[in-house]
Amino acid sequence: MTRVAIIGGGISGLSAAYALEKERAKGTPVEYRLYESSPRLGGALYSEILEGCVVEAGPDSFISEKPWAAALCRELGIGDQLIGSNDEDRKTWIVSGKRLIPLPDGLMFLVPTKILPTAFSPLFSWGTKFRMAKELLHPPRPMNEDESVAAFIERHFGREMVDRLADPMLSGIYGGDTDRLSVRATLGRFAEMEEKYGSLSRAMLVANKKMKSVMAGKPKPPLFTSLRNGMQQMVDTLVSRLTPEWLILNTKVDSIQKHRDEYSVMFAGRETEVFDAIILATPANIAGRLLADIDRGLASDLQQVPYSSSVTATLIYDMADLRSLPGGHGFLVPRSEGRRMRACTFVHNKFPHRAPPDKGILRCFLGGANDEAILQLSDEEMFAIVQRELREIIGLTAQPRIQRLYRWRGAMAQYPPGHLDRVDRIEKAAALVPGLAIAGNAFRGIGVPDCVRTGTVAATTVLGLPSPASPIKR
Repeated sequence: MTRVAIIGGGISGLSAAYALEKERAKGTPVEYRLYESSPRLGGALYSEILEGCVVEAGPDSFISEKPWAAALCRELGIGDQLIGSNDEDRKTWIVSGKRLIPLPDGLMFLVPTKILPTAFSPLFSWGTKFRMAKELLHPPRPMNEDESVAAFIERHFGREMVDRLADPMLSGIYGGDTDRLSVRATLGRFAEMEEKYGSLSRAMLVANKKMKSVMAGKPKPPLFTSLRNGMQQMVDTLVSRLTPEWLILNTKVDSIQKHRDEYSVMFAGRETEVFDAIILATPANIAGRLLADIDRGLASDLQQVPYSSSVTATLIYDMADLRSLPGGHGFLVPRSEGRRMRACTFVHNKFPHRAPPDKGILRCFLGGANDEAILQLSDEEMFAIVQRELREIIGLTAQPRIQRLYRWRGAMAQYPPGHLDRVDRIEKAAALVPGLAIAGNAFRGIGVPDCVRTGTVAATTVLGLPSPASPIKR
C-alpha cells in the first residue's frame, strides 16, 4: 500500500487527491491524506450567493483555451453547469484622465491588427501610432536571453503601449509589474512569434487567418469559462468525490523529514505521520521551507519564487442605479493615473448568468506588486477608496446594496525574468527525490487549468505512472 500525503487543499491539492481516488477505485493500492492549514478547502476558489448574485472571492473564471479545468468539470458530471463569457459585449475600457477610452477594434491582446481603428483611437499618441505601423517591419530576433515584458513590448511598440495597455492588462492577470515579469514565462507565444516573424502584428495576422480557416462554420468558443453557481461548484463537487475522513483541515505541517524511502510529516499539536510519498500543493515558498532538510538547493529555488498580494472588492447595486454604466466587460486603470484601483469588472455584463435582471455587480481589484501597502488599510478605508474612484471614473454616486472584501496575501506567484530557468532546475531536482511531486501556480501557469494539470500530474508522478501532456481527456 502506497501512502501519500498531500500538503495543501487548494484546487491543485484537490485535483491530486481526485486523481489518486480514481486510481484507488481501479484497484491501485494507494491511500492519501490531504492536509489543509485553514478551515476550508478550495484555496482562492470561493463563491457566495447574495440576493441571487454569484460573488467570487478569487478567480471568477478560467481561460477556455486551456482544456484541463473544463475537462475535469465534465468528468465530474457538472459539464452542463459550464457557462461562457458574453463575448458579444466584450468591450474593454482604459481610464485616461476623467474619461474611459475603448480599446480599438482589432487589438488582439496588445497587438494591433487593424490600422484604421488604432489610427483614430485617442488612446495613443501619434508617435506610438507611428511605432505601431513601423512594427510591421520588425526583423526576426532569436531570444537568447529572457527579458521583461516591458522591455519586449517597448522594443516593438514603445513605452506608451507598456503604460497604457501591457501594465494594466498583466496587472489584472498576474498582479505584477511588467518591468519585473518574464516575457518567456508570461508571453511565451509572443517570444516565439518574434523569433519566426519579427513583427508581432504580422504574426498575429497570420495566426488569425489560420484560426478563421480552422473555425470556418464552427461557433467561436468563449474567451472565458466559468460555472453557473460560481467556481466553488468545482470545489464542492471535487470534495464530494473524495474520502471525507482523509481530508484534514485546520492542520499546519511544521516540517518534513526523509528517512530512506519514507517521509515523516510533523505537525503542530498532532502526532507525526509516516508516508511513502509527498505531494506539495502549497505556495512555492512554503514548499521550499518544508523541503529545507531534504534538498537545500531545491528548497532555495522554491523560496525564491516571489509572490504578490491582492484585494477584490465586490459591490452589488440595483440595476436602476447603474443606468450610466457603459457597456462591455469593465475597465483597466494604468498606474500612471495615480489611482489605487487596478481594474473593475462589470460582472453582470461579462457573465449575465451571475445576476438577476434587476441587479448589477461591480468587481474591483486593488493591490498587486506595486501596492502591497493597501493591505494595511481597514475594510472601511478600502471601500471608501473604491467608491470614491468609481464616482470619479464612471460617475457612480449610488450606495451599493451589498459589499464584500476579500484579501489574498501572497497568493499570486510572480514570474520574473529567468523564471523558466528556475522552474527547470526545480523540476529536475524534484525528479531526483523519490516519492516527491510539487504542484501549484508557481511554475508554468497561474490559472485554474494549470493548477488542475499540475495536481493531476503530481499524483501520477508519485505513483510511478506515465504523465501524458494532457492528463485529463479533452
